[in-house]
Amino acid sequence: MSQTYNGWSNYATWRVNLEVFDGLTPSDITGRALPAVSDLKDALQEWAEQAIEDSSSEGLARDYALAFLSDVDWWDIANHMLVDYYVEEDMPIPEELWGSVRA
Repeated sequence: MSQTYNGWSNYATWRVNLEVFDGLTPSDITGRALPAVSDLKDALQEWAEQAIEDSSSEGLARDYALAFLSDVDWWDIANHMLVDYYVEEDMPIPEELWGSVRA
């Protein structure tokens, strides 16, 4: 059973978005302003994993940090990031992203 947290799909998703991606744009992650949501999702996961690997040595702490990422809903973060971009640029939000629009 999945439990939402602060409007996000779960605690891990909320925490990683807040601590790792807050303030970043799709182009910061992919180099493209409007990547496909699936491309952004994959890039976000790679970015977070790389950040952990670059900032820690092998061992238990790294293993736990990487395991924590397995609970992240990367689609949720990617959708949210794209919706934010559309809103900030005063562009209409594509229908496929409406599920992630937060009140």
